[in-house]
Amino acid sequence: MTATPQAASSAEGEGSLGRQLVARMGDITRHRIRELALANELGNRAHFSTGRSIRALADAPPGRGDSAVVIAAGPSLHRTDTAGELKRAGYQGALVVTDSAMRYCLKHGIVPDLVVTLDPHAKRIVRWFGDPDLTEEHLREDDYFARQDMDRAFADEMRANDEMLELLDRHGRNMRIAISSCSSASVVQRARATGMDIYWWNPMLDDPEQDPANSATRALYRANRWPCINAGGNVGTACWMIAHAVLGKQRVALTGVDFSYYDDTPYSATQYYREALELVGEERLASVFMREFNPHLQRWFYSDPAYMWYRDIFREMAADADCTTYNCTGGGLLFGDPIRFAPLAQFLAATGTPGIG
Repeated sequence: MTATPQAASSAEGEGSLGRQLVARMGDITRHRIRELALANELGNRAHFSTGRSIRALADAPPGRGDSAVVIAAGPSLHRTDTAGELKRAGYQGALVVTDSAMRYCLKHGIVPDLVVTLDPHAKRIVRWFGDPDLTEEHLREDDYFARQDMDRAFADEMRANDEMLELLDRHGRNMRIAISSCSSASVVQRARATGMDIYWWNPMLDDPEQDPANSATRALYRANRWPCINAGGNVGTACWMIAHAVLGKQRVALTGVDFSYYDDTPYSATQYYREALELVGEERLASVFMREFNPHLQRWFYSDPAYMWYRDIFREMAADADCTTYNCTGGGLLFGDPIRFAPLAQFLAATGTPGIG
């Protein structure tokens, strides 16, 4: 049986390697995705006329009032009642949703105001949209979805894929999507095929001021002139950034933004388990994963180097943001100034949006 954080909590060097990797994650991530991202953008240029700049959303932002709720697909989303609370409150602010949370929303009768997609992976991300080309052979080659602590419907992956194909075919024409210029061809094709209203943007792949001559971010902008947005390395942060910096929302609540795993989750159910296993082997996995105590919830969670880096970057970005950020996730490790940790019901009551019956 794969070790859990509790079983490994007294292991020598717990989290030591993970903390070293956090300091290097920026360089690791840029090296990992740069060439793929640039290649995807080049391939997507033929489709840029199908859609508009994300700037257009600033002129007519969705949702009433000055608030937005971000829905991401962290483990807490399936241990809380986010959909029920939104519906009971009759929330009419903007709902900004990660590609990975689309299925959750649509299955609960919620059509997002805006979906955001970022990751350039050639095969995986289209699964959130329903992959019309998915086969059993593909599933045997990649257990990424089946083993993770996410929507348990993916335990029957072909059935979940068929459901998502049907859901998006039915609702896509009524949905807006902010698509990164570096998204895979399969994601772009699926969004177009389902009639989604497309808004293009560039992710910041590096700091364009550090090395202007070699900046991938500058290269993207020169090529297409879409706005460049600091996504913090992940789609949940991208949703939050777009909610306040593009849509102009002054109060932004986060749900499903954990940047961590519940302490009872086996290492094998984490996103980067395969990479950690290859790096250190089964016996030293505890050195990669880091445990922290959430004082608001009085319980332990643990994180891997990528998620911990995302968490640290988010806190830095939140300190400079022109909005108030509320973490209404009900789990995870995103807390501390200036983030306000609060129940979702409290945030919804405070927004004062009228009910819809």
